[in-house]
Amino acid sequence: MTAARPDGFPASALHGEAALLRAVGAFALTAAVINVIVGGGIFRMPSALSAQMGSAAPLALIAGALAIIPVALCFAAVGSRVQVTGGPYSYVSATFGPFAGFIAGALMWISNVTSSAGVAAALSLQVASLVPALAPPLPRALLLTAVYLALFALNAFGVRLGARAITALAALKLAPLFALAAIGMFFVDWPQVSFLPSAVPSLGALGASMALVMFAYSGMETALVPSGEVTNPARSVPRAALIAIVLVVLLYLGLQIVGQGVLGARLGTSTVPVAATAGALWAPGNVLLLATAAISMTGFLMGNLLGTSRLVFALGRDGYLPSAFGDVTLRHRVPMLALVVHAGLAWMLSLVGNFDALALISGGAICLVYGLVASSAWRAQRRDLRQHGTPFVLPGGFAIPALALAAMVLIVSTLTAKEWSAIAIALAVLVVVYAALAWRRRAR
Repeated sequence: MTAARPDGFPASALHGEAALLRAVGAFALTAAVINVIVGGGIFRMPSALSAQMGSAAPLALIAGALAIIPVALCFAAVGSRVQVTGGPYSYVSATFGPFAGFIAGALMWISNVTSSAGVAAALSLQVASLVPALAPPLPRALLLTAVYLALFALNAFGVRLGARAITALAALKLAPLFALAAIGMFFVDWPQVSFLPSAVPSLGALGASMALVMFAYSGMETALVPSGEVTNPARSVPRAALIAIVLVVLLYLGLQIVGQGVLGARLGTSTVPVAATAGALWAPGNVLLLATAAISMTGFLMGNLLGTSRLVFALGRDGYLPSAFGDVTLRHRVPMLALVVHAGLAWMLSLVGNFDALALISGGAICLVYGLVASSAWRAQRRDLRQHGTPFVLPGGFAIPALALAAMVLIVSTLTAKEWSAIAIALAVLVVVYAALAWRRRAR
């Protein structure tokens, strides 16, 4: 029988923020942000955008950049002021109170579970392109099971190991992608690429493409969740958020232009658009980029599990999920139950879902989170909320948060009833859990 500590928790576990280790530096945090953003979306997005927007597909990425950069600035501002584990959940809680924070955390968990499952489903297709024997349902299910077990094992042995694995995966996947974007520019057939607004098929097509673009750009919120394990958050968080999002925007735009200019109309029908683009330039490049896609998606899943488990930990730490979620293991200081539950839910959903449907749900939910973070950044700066170090200050007062909020409202207005229903049902389940725990606390 496991002995109990005086506070009632088992002796094999520690509880709360002070039990975490601040072991993630600015470089590792930047790598983590890039690693989570450059995940599965980029390997599917070029074909989807080309199918919707034709030669004007790069304009969707530019519009998305205009929306995501103000959001990144808001993350930099509020993340430098609120330095505990939880990311958007902690930001919104500190500025608007616990229930608003819970809604932000719940929406983020919904987004992260569906994005993890969607990318894992896409990963199985990429691997099946390299090893066709893994395409049938049973081998595919065994592959996905092995992937989640490996990711869980890496995360279970401590944040340092997880951070090192993320940095290594980021380097392995980014080098071929940046090389393709840079070298491919010399082979672009420019008449097949348009930056003219008149080339946009319709406003509806542009609007429909934006949820997918925001899904592809999303990820900083997950990588910034483990703020309780970041050294000097007031300095590291703004640098990581801003450097990462600029690099990602340039990379995505470059890959879309190269794919559009090399493949033309064929880009819109390809199931592996980035690999097909590389193969058109250099035959062995197809296999190289398929392998890169598999590494990239694995890196995304690694960062997703690392960050989201800390979000679930924060919800348990503060009593909005059962308190066992707020425990960390004594030896490796990781939130074990949070790791198990998030990985388990994502694994089950990956077995039955597909990338396209899950990406839209994830993109819609994360846009709602971004709107809440933008509002939090304005309120935190207005109240001069701060903890340690000198915070990052947004120029122009409310202007940047207002721009970010308006962009998110416009994007979520394009979601269909199916996406709204999926988000609403999942959110309602979590709110019921929140209400039950709140009633239990009051009863005590």
